[in-house]
Amino acid sequence: MYRIMFVCHGNICRSPMAEFVMKDIIQREGRENEYFIASSATSNEETGNPVHYGTRRKLAEYGISCEGKYAVRLRADDYDKYDMFIGMDSYNVVNMLKIFGHDKNKKIHLVLEFAGIDRDVADPWYTGDFDTTYEDVKKGCEALYKYLCKK
Repeated sequence: MYRIMFVCHGNICRSPMAEFVMKDIIQREGRENEYFIASSATSNEETGNPVHYGTRRKLAEYGISCEGKYAVRLRADDYDKYDMFIGMDSYNVVNMLKIFGHDKNKKIHLVLEFAGIDRDVADPWYTGDFDTTYEDVKKGCEALYKYLCKK
């Protein structure tokens, strides 16, 4: 089983959005037994809190549920448990490196790099724009899935 962890600052907006979009893609393709998808935060600020209402509402528009998801923090020992870590922005990457201390196996990536886009996913916590965030996350996850199919 291939294990992917999506990561953002608080694990209530972007990374759970990516987690559940990716789960939806994989389920529609009938490959849910091949992948384990999760998400986490680089901070403790939102630990234990549910997914942000804006993310829940945006996912629901597409028939995607994130029911039962609560924010968790990324841990140093996660590095050996997952095959890929997908950050939503460059600060997430910096913070993942602080938590892990290294990336010797080149597991850390930005979500939009798979779509050939060299920028961060804007944080809707600050922008309030869950539509643009969803479009970016969707592009990144679809491109990531295509990348995984070629491996």
